[in-house]
Amino acid sequence: MVWKQRTHLPGSRRCGSPSGPAHRPMIVAAATFGGTLRLIIVTMLIITLMLPGNVRAITIHEEEELSAEFMTMAREALTLVDDFVITDYVTRIGEKIVRVVPTQPFAYRFFVVKDHTFNAFAGPGAKIFIHTGLLAAMTSEADLAGILGHEISHVVCRHISDSIERQKKIGMATLAGIAAGLLLGAAGGSAALGNAASVGSMAAGQSLALSYSRDDEMQADQLGLDLLTKAGYSPAGLLEMLKKIRSQQWFGPKQIPTYLLTHPAVDDRIAYIGSWIETHPKLPAPVVSTDFTIAHTRLMALYESEEIARKALDEARSSDARSVWPLYGKSLLAMRTGKNEEAAILMRQALERQAFDPVMLTGMGRVYFSSGNYNEALSILDSAVSLAPDDSEAKFYLGRTQMALGKYREAAETLQSVFRRYPEHLDTLYNLGKTYGALEKEADAAYYLGVYYKLKADYRNAVFQLQRALDLGVDPLRQEQIERLLKESKKRIHLLSREAERRQRNLSSPQPLPKQPLLMR
Repeated sequence: MVWKQRTHLPGSRRCGSPSGPAHRPMIVAAATFGGTLRLIIVTMLIITLMLPGNVRAITIHEEEELSAEFMTMAREALTLVDDFVITDYVTRIGEKIVRVVPTQPFAYRFFVVKDHTFNAFAGPGAKIFIHTGLLAAMTSEADLAGILGHEISHVVCRHISDSIERQKKIGMATLAGIAAGLLLGAAGGSAALGNAASVGSMAAGQSLALSYSRDDEMQADQLGLDLLTKAGYSPAGLLEMLKKIRSQQWFGPKQIPTYLLTHPAVDDRIAYIGSWIETHPKLPAPVVSTDFTIAHTRLMALYESEEIARKALDEARSSDARSVWPLYGKSLLAMRTGKNEEAAILMRQALERQAFDPVMLTGMGRVYFSSGNYNEALSILDSAVSLAPDDSEAKFYLGRTQMALGKYREAAETLQSVFRRYPEHLDTLYNLGKTYGALEKEADAAYYLGVYYKLKADYRNAVFQLQRALDLGVDPLRQEQIERLLKESKKRIHLLSREAERRQRNLSSPQPLPKQPLLMR
């Protein structure tokens, strides 16, 4: 996706909100529904350190650089779901909303985080994240569109870049204290120490942060409602999700208390959106989406706990005995838990109902592959790819099956077609590395394994493989990329080593004993 640069000055406030004035920014505008707070605040510190004190907001180019740094930290701190079907679906809905937005300076990207909490947030450079816990709670495409529309609105309003203006009042000491505490907890040290270090600093700026976060959230809601209706979605989905979010206890007793976080008053937002819906009677009709059902079924079967997944799939089957998707989901769950015979029986039942459905054929091929029945898998996956040439999951498992049968040249070609569409899909990168190794193309093997380890934040193995690729000889275009990845990996090794040493010094330093109360004798 290619975007034109905006014509007005970067950092100026042109949110495009249909109503209400532009509002001043909050410290952590990205953390809308819960918080990957540690990651975002550390990123804000990086911005502050990058820029001179008299700069009001970052430029587009600076935000792009920051975005790359943010993604590096995100991959270290978060577990991203690398599922073709789920991420494709979330991306399609997000891009449908983005298409009704005025020209944007960034290419939007959407990520799913494996985390049971109710959360979604927008990072710098139009990187939007949604947690599996929030996705699992959804019941319709309108629910998903509502959440994504709100996060997209944060990006359009440039709340993240404008938050630089706030650092003048908050001050470097506060930001540094927050970052130190959050890093201490994030890096595997004492969570209590990490939270204690950060809470004190956060308290100093909490009143400022909270007073502006409500305005930013309201602005994002105002714009989001407009974007949703233009994209063909009823805002009722956003209203329903906010009610579900309100019903949850977001943080446990050992985590940062809610009053220190920049969450807005959800009740106010619910009241505003409910009133908005009442005054706009001609809203788009509810969207009935099979794609939502497929993505949600896979999410439950492959990424929720076995107990929760089984209960949800049983309930879905009870509520609609004619639906094929609970069978499909129960087959995936059985395969995931090593019950391949049960998985095969269930997927055959699903396939009997929808004999030429590429999704079912791919599911059956995946079950055969998992069972080690590679010839059967090859035949059915070939059929799936012929029916749906753009089905990346079918191609991926076809490539894996070709590898298992020793057809490495065919496997390389098949997996390359997946890589061209998904250059950051970890399992594709890893299997390409193994395939080229089997073909004795060692430089290619080292390159793909190097990229794989870099994205997994396994920087030492990344350096080893990338340096090996350079030593074996690569083409000039790839050489430039490898040198950049090597430099980034070595930098991360250095920074993480320094942080580990700092943690060790803190842990080994003698701690003062708590003062004892005076006792009356």
